[in-house]
Amino acid sequence: MTLVDHIWHRCRLATLSPSRQGLGLIDDGLIAAQAGRIVYAGPAADAPSALDARQRTDCDGRWITPGLIDCHTHLVYGGNRAQEFEQRLAGASYEEIARAGGGIVSTVRATRQADINELVSTALPRLDALIAEGVTTVEIKSGYGLELETERRQLQAARRLGSERDISVRTTFLGAHALPPEMAGDKSGYIDAVCDTMLPAIAAEELADAVDAFCEGIAFSVEQTAQVFMKAKSLGLPVRLHADQLSNLHGAALAARFGALSADHLEYTDEDSVAAMARAGTVAVVLPGAFYFIREHQMPPIDAMRRHNVPIALATDSNPGTSPLTSLLLTMNMGATLFRLTVDECIAAVTREAARALGLFDQTGSLDVGKSCDLAIWNIERPAELVYRIGFNPLHARVWRGISRSSASHS
Repeated sequence: MTLVDHIWHRCRLATLSPSRQGLGLIDDGLIAAQAGRIVYAGPAADAPSALDARQRTDCDGRWITPGLIDCHTHLVYGGNRAQEFEQRLAGASYEEIARAGGGIVSTVRATRQADINELVSTALPRLDALIAEGVTTVEIKSGYGLELETERRQLQAARRLGSERDISVRTTFLGAHALPPEMAGDKSGYIDAVCDTMLPAIAAEELADAVDAFCEGIAFSVEQTAQVFMKAKSLGLPVRLHADQLSNLHGAALAARFGALSADHLEYTDEDSVAAMARAGTVAVVLPGAFYFIREHQMPPIDAMRRHNVPIALATDSNPGTSPLTSLLLTMNMGATLFRLTVDECIAAVTREAARALGLFDQTGSLDVGKSCDLAIWNIERPAELVYRIGFNPLHARVWRGISRSSASHS
């Protein structure tokens, strides 16, 4: 007899396994976990006959997916920007607000004034909202300090969130997010500081799992972004990029040139850049919350991504200025209604492909042997309900590293 820690049985599975078609659906499934990892996930009829468990959960026909992954957030910051929301309603553009000292820089002022305890305590409700919808892995960026001390504090706060809650946190250094006001327009000087001072310190302290930048007219040029990426690569850190959100600077192609894990936003990306992403294995992370919130009209080139087989991930982009969104379920609905993604694409986008965007697909994102036993158990009749319903949270239980973190029946 093989004794494992936990078995979930009488369940329907959406495995998201690359070895199966579509969502990898299994009607009568079973999952077994040992030491926080999956040792079997498949049809109950094919499970080893000698398999037994210290704990068994009868799922009563419920659906199980991999735990959800929010692969692009800015959860840790000070203050909020409700006033700018009012300004946009009155007709001001995102660029106009940013150039007048609002936008990212206004959050920088509030974040610099917040100590680490305040950053953690204000971020926790946002994180809890994601956890309540079955999220088991979240990425959190810095980028609201724009100087070493506050950038470090943001990343430390993000890491603390991972010890305050049962969730996997990946941190991303986004020092090249905006130009701090004290640099008085000297973008090149600031990028030098990012590369010469901030990045080496963050890398030495092992506070970041990746490096990001904002390549845009209101932020940094292709050349300045490339400088950051070269430094990141020299320090052994993978890169990601906010690319082509407001204009086409060919940021996605730049991301591909550096073998980026992902290029994110992508509203103005052209087909040549999509093809470059496909060759590089760079994931497209589309962010319908920001598209909706700033009333963008240019859609990401989803059809081109499909033609070139670029993996598509979805994320909340949770941030105070352009996407104050803390629901990955609503993000899926937005991905379907605004970007015309299919149900299968949406569910894959917040599990399998989101894991790829974080460089974690060998560890999570599908129900495959050897991966972390991160599960979301749902009170639904079919997976489409996760995308179709608005303001509806059918989560029954969330399992992180093999341990149920909310109520479920046991037998």
